[in-house]
Amino acid sequence: MEDDNNPARPGGPLLDERHGPLAVVFDMDGVLVDSFAVMREAFTVAYAEVVGDGPAPFDEYNRHLGRYFPDIMRIMGLPLEMEEPFVRESYRLAHEVTMFDGIPDLLAGLRGRGVGLAVATGKSGVRARSLLDRLGILPLFDHVIGGDEVPRAKPAPDMVRRALDLLHVPPGNALMIGDAVTDLQSARAAGVYAVAALWGETVEADLLAEQPDAVLRSPAELHALLPRVPVH
Repeated sequence: MEDDNNPARPGGPLLDERHGPLAVVFDMDGVLVDSFAVMREAFTVAYAEVVGDGPAPFDEYNRHLGRYFPDIMRIMGLPLEMEEPFVRESYRLAHEVTMFDGIPDLLAGLRGRGVGLAVATGKSGVRARSLLDRLGILPLFDHVIGGDEVPRAKPAPDMVRRALDLLHVPPGNALMIGDAVTDLQSARAAGVYAVAALWGETVEADLLAEQPDAVLRSPAELHALLPRVPVH
């Protein structure tokens, strides 16, 4: 399954040629929803409240997206106490989060083709489900798994494996779509097809350096990537 725009990575996991992928696991921020402005403001407020004066290092934080927030704080050497104001501000500003163009149609189309859908996000599960519910797309997903709901968050494979277990789909019949290096690493560790999403505020060179199995520049391109899946 490859074309000029989405070359499969040599040696990567192969999708079942007869049945096609039966499940798609999505990262959330930067793939389904455009939440970067909200995250930037929430992080800036949290940094000011807990750390104090000076510019908030959001660009560094952004490089670790996909991981669970406390894990990012540990990596950056920042106080774990930043989580409370960050979450508070994220909830307060949730009405400003929007979906990327084409996402509702993409999800509805996949559901209509009988594809199992899950979300694996670094956000807490409660916060992720709350946001997707507010946007009206929570019912389109079979499962939404947060970074606090598995033993190890990304880049470990736990979230992806958990999603596939719940969907009863083998790794060879699934793909993971993410906009962060940690997403691709998690997908590869779980043995699923790793797809880089380039329509958000991501660093393209970093994702390409991970040699994803496919690259998508818009949500609509996913339909061409997937073989036809019968409706069950």
